[in-house]
Amino acid sequence: MARTTEEDLAQLERDIRQLKIEYEQYFGGGKARPPTDIEWRIETTLKRYSDRGGEMNYAQRFRYGNLTQMYSKFRDMFRKRMKQKEEGTVQRHFGAAAREIEAERARKHVEAEKSAAAHLPFAVSWKDPDNEKKKVEQLFTAFRDAKARAGEDTESLTVEAFQKFVRQKTDELKKQKDAHEVEYIVTVEDNHARLKARVKS
Repeated sequence: MARTTEEDLAQLERDIRQLKIEYEQYFGGGKARPPTDIEWRIETTLKRYSDRGGEMNYAQRFRYGNLTQMYSKFRDMFRKRMKQKEEGTVQRHFGAAAREIEAERARKHVEAEKSAAAHLPFAVSWKDPDNEKKKVEQLFTAFRDAKARAGEDTESLTVEAFQKFVRQKTDELKKQKDAHEVEYIVTVEDNHARLKARVKS
């Protein structure tokens, strides 16, 4: 039994909505092939009724016109995305965009590290580290960054323990060498951070 115009238009609307869903699944990787069978069915129905416009009442013609516009809009969008897919220029979804942002941050971080590495060796000298805490903090930061670049653990490093270490080392070298000032140098050698101390003549 032949369907009525109302039934055909209702099926046409369902097909257009289903077409949109299946194309989204296809572009998202959930389907291996585009829904060409539904598209063919829609095209056939639209062509049949475009030739029978005089047989429809005003409400049916209005509904048919809206469905035609809806399908035309979706079809243009799908063809544009299909072209992008074939050319390998499909717009990335949010997840991919977020990964790209993270990759860009990582790249900048590496560049920053390379730039910092260009400033090694880092050297600073003092007579009394307790009176020149700014220099101690600068040396601590340089040593910690050098260890991080060398892939060494930095969790156990604290500025307090570092301050205590350089105070003892400074006192020891000053007594041994009878010097008034000690220089500390941070380098990265053989992928290991080094902290060297020497008296200044």
